[in-house]
Amino acid sequence: MCNNYVFRPPNDLLFSHLRLGGDLTYPFGKPNLEPGNVWIGARAPIVARHEGDLALMMTPWAWKGPTGKPVFNFRTEGRDFTTADRCLIPACGFYEFTTAQPGEKKKTKWLFEMPAHPDFWIAGVMKQGAFAMLTCEAGPDIAPYHNRQIVLLAPNQGLAWLNEAREGLLTASPEGSLAVRQVYPPAA
Repeated sequence: MCNNYVFRPPNDLLFSHLRLGGDLTYPFGKPNLEPGNVWIGARAPIVARHEGDLALMMTPWAWKGPTGKPVFNFRTEGRDFTTADRCLIPACGFYEFTTAQPGEKKKTKWLFEMPAHPDFWIAGVMKQGAFAMLTCEAGPDIAPYHNRQIVLLAPNQGLAWLNEAREGLLTASPEGSLAVRQVYPPAA
């Protein structure tokens, strides 16, 4: 499952759809948004409700599960998110890994992006002051690489997830919505 994604300070289009829900606040100070890869355990920017307001804040990725292992992905099937602390994770790409190619020790790393939405949201939930990404069965673009995928939302779907927890949003990406390229080992 997704354990690494790409963040860059998003363009105004990503946040413009949130303005319908009120001004974005910074309850813990305005974060310094640095571009780069985000790994489990890192503090990363999210948008969530904080004391009723939309807030941008830095939060750790993954909480401790009952066994002490990090919970960084969270299945959507059979769950009701009506009362959950929902969040949006801004991203511009994410990675999946497949078996190492012959002669390689490391797994093959694939970057997925949404050409129609260079900046997009990943649906998430919060617990213990940290966030996890929601997952569903893989859509046709991801199925050749993994049997599950993170829930991806277009910029205009973010507010609906934060306000309503609409189950119809928690589905696989439609065919052709994702572009994929191999990033490791470098393609010849």
